[in-house]
Amino acid sequence: MTSDDALVRAAIAAAGSAGPEDVPIGAVVFGPDGTELARAANAREKLGDPTAHAEILALRAAARVSGDGWRLEGATIAVTVEPCTMCAGALVMARVARLVFGAWEPKSGAVGSLWDVVRDRRLTHRPDVRGGVLAEECAALLEVFFTRQRDLG
Repeated sequence: MTSDDALVRAAIAAAGSAGPEDVPIGAVVFGPDGTELARAANAREKLGDPTAHAEILALRAAARVSGDGWRLEGATIAVTVEPCTMCAGALVMARVARLVFGAWEPKSGAVGSLWDVVRDRRLTHRPDVRGGVLAEECAALLEVFFTRQRDLG
């Protein structure tokens, strides 16, 4: 198991705390020294908040404990699914150094699938990215959720 595998496994564990109505996506922010700063699961339905994606919630919490305000320079975020445009933009604005994610999201992914916000050369900050880590395991979380939703609906 690589260290990136361990980071994504932490995000998978975070996804497990999503409520039954929320898509199980998890995010964990690690400080420059590798210590966990914050973790969150998707909570849009639970909170009735369109911005309550796992990445946004984890970034907010990490910013509160980082000691450097909103700047998360040197931090790594691990996410179970490729971030959307909002989340990719937030990672850039927070100056996260590194993004590691699991499953690709061809319908709304903004880190190479549909767009590539984090590597746009016009931006002043571009995090290092590694995608597809434990992709099958992360995708399985979504498959189970959406199969259950179809069966219920």
